[in-house]
Amino acid sequence: MMSDCIGAVLGGKLSEEGGETVIRVEYFVIAIAYLGLALGYIPGLRMNRASIALVSAGVLIALKVLSLKQAWDAIDSQTIVFLLSTMIVNASLAQAGFFQIAIAQLLGFTRSPFGLMVMLTMGSGILSAVVLNDTIALIFTPLILELTSALGLNPIPYLLAMAGATNLGSVATLSGNPQNILIGSFSKIGYLEFARSLFPIAIIGLLIQIGLIWLLYPDVRSRVPLESFSLPKPRIYKPLLIKTVLITAALFIAFILGFPLAESALLAASLLLVSRRIKPDRLLQPIDWNLLVMFSGLFILTKATQLLNLTEPLTNAIDTPARLLGITAILSNLVSNVPAVLLIHPLIEQSDTQSWLRLAASSTLAGNLTIFGSVANLIMIEAATRLGYRLSFLEHLRFGVPLTVIMLLLTYFWIR
Repeated sequence: MMSDCIGAVLGGKLSEEGGETVIRVEYFVIAIAYLGLALGYIPGLRMNRASIALVSAGVLIALKVLSLKQAWDAIDSQTIVFLLSTMIVNASLAQAGFFQIAIAQLLGFTRSPFGLMVMLTMGSGILSAVVLNDTIALIFTPLILELTSALGLNPIPYLLAMAGATNLGSVATLSGNPQNILIGSFSKIGYLEFARSLFPIAIIGLLIQIGLIWLLYPDVRSRVPLESFSLPKPRIYKPLLIKTVLITAALFIAFILGFPLAESALLAASLLLVSRRIKPDRLLQPIDWNLLVMFSGLFILTKATQLLNLTEPLTNAIDTPARLLGITAILSNLVSNVPAVLLIHPLIEQSDTQSWLRLAASSTLAGNLTIFGSVANLIMIEAATRLGYRLSFLEHLRFGVPLTVIMLLLTYFWIR
């Protein structure tokens, strides 16, 4: 009975030894790894996704599923360098006060509940196309909670507007989120070509989200200016702000002109670390080292999965555009979008640009389906909970389901 249950979980990957059915340990390790990645932890153990991915990789190497050299070669250096460099650029923008200035400017345009929601949606979406969406969620969440508390507004629709917009906006560019960075490395699609294809989807999605929140939350429909309105004073470090904005602008010009993404981002990060005033710790401490470790472990885990032919059942499952969109969306909410992209990418030819775009769009847009669909959602939920605000799974679901279904249908008809 137990063998049958585990065998079902492992996709029937069993071997016969001495007339008895024996479960191969490596399949069990991979099953536990993906279960842990889906849950974000392993019951009874203090482990997060980063440690789960790394430990799984170590065990699979020890079991000789792949050698240490194969494991090292499996790690995509361009993705890791691009992600690390982008984090340093984001940290510099945050230290300089750029994001506080941005939200102050956005909210300075309007003083009504509806206007605030629109500005937060469009501002979060546009910024997420420029920098990593997780950064926007991390910085904007406490500012939104502080603002809505001061104004006596329900923070939930504004938090949903910000979190949903970070996912929608980030679909527009290769630098918008970690899974797009991966896809850029695997597909070699140009930065401008990618943006030209998916930017319209991002803009339409932001407009649809505004309409959906207007429909679900009557309190945000008011266009009457609020009497009491004060914004937190931005903390600005002018020399760093000028330097970072100029380097970031030059970086995006390099992207548009077709310079290599990883090398360009690394040069920008290197220039930002050269300073007489800012200690390196200010830029290196905010880096999400857990994410980099998780990526490295996932590359190895994915390679082992390929060597064991465990991705073979997916080959026929994604043989049409509709199936690719659907399977990616489901996997992104089961094991998270980055592992989903890593599982599916070996099945797509490098020259198949349309499939790469569908993979990027569906893995990102699926982030709005549930509160577990993206890291940006989890950042928002955890920060709100610490400050005493609760956003339930079902409340997010009534927002996430219609938004995700509409956006996936739009993607299906847009990318032909």
